[in-house]
Amino acid sequence: MINLRKESGMTSMDALRRLRSLLRVKKTGHCGTLDPSATGVLPVCLGQATRLAEYYTGQKKRYRAEATFGVVTDTQDADGTVLRREAPRITQAEAKDALFSFVGKIKQIPPMFSAVRHKGQRLYDLARRGEVVERAERETEIYGMEWLAWTPGLYPRAVFEVACSHGTYIRALCDDLGKRLGCGAHLSALCRLETGSFYLEESVGLAEVAARFAEGDLTFMLPLGWGLDLPALEMPLSRAEAFRRGLPSDLGRLGAAPLPNGPCAVYCAGELLGVGRAEAGELRPDKVLRGDGGDGAKKMIQGG
Repeated sequence: MINLRKESGMTSMDALRRLRSLLRVKKTGHCGTLDPSATGVLPVCLGQATRLAEYYTGQKKRYRAEATFGVVTDTQDADGTVLRREAPRITQAEAKDALFSFVGKIKQIPPMFSAVRHKGQRLYDLARRGEVVERAERETEIYGMEWLAWTPGLYPRAVFEVACSHGTYIRALCDDLGKRLGCGAHLSALCRLETGSFYLEESVGLAEVAARFAEGDLTFMLPLGWGLDLPALEMPLSRAEAFRRGLPSDLGRLGAAPLPNGPCAVYCAGELLGVGRAEAGELRPDKVLRGDGGDGAKKMIQGG
């Protein structure tokens, strides 16, 4: 795993391609897309860690965002074409109250310029052809907001932080905020501050990755399974091989603490064996990783 700090001006896939070239690895995957103009935390899985990406993608997110009022774009952010521009008559207090009214469970319509699929096609591909299709509302949750700054002017701007669940579109939040105020708005800047246990202050940029890798310093890489927010189960050595072969185990005989039904991280002697699923008193292997001491990505880079 790498806690990558994405720069503005590149897509998330651009960042992966750069990493594959720098580190000479074949398999990479990111845990949650950032738009080209957005910056910040982009957790990246290397090698067999890509099989765990789905368990990282659903983690809680925190962003620092800037909304500009009175300007509406077709992409709901600063990269789009301006559809309407009209100086709003709103106060900071009105904007702040409207923003905080979104805290809690809310419904959002995914933007047309998003990776959501419609009949097998990405919405952004349809949008680039000028097509607009009906999108179903999705429930998401805003856990909390923090108001940071207000810049008055012809088109005032607000900077705030938002903690939210996976699947929240901050572009859509700014668009809905503008609609609620009756003046329109768009997302003019965005930085992802954290995803689960991945924090911006601990992230590394591509230039730093390149420099440290050239010096043989791989300490920017995190152990396989680092930051995996799942209940943990320590598998006895006597059943580790059975797990690797895809065989179920009786939870009662494993001597493990009670586990909730659902996925759990399975370890043996400190090594991550993979992800199992606890259900009806059994542990069934779900994602089985090869035995490599839990350090597969580094070994792959080093030719091991």
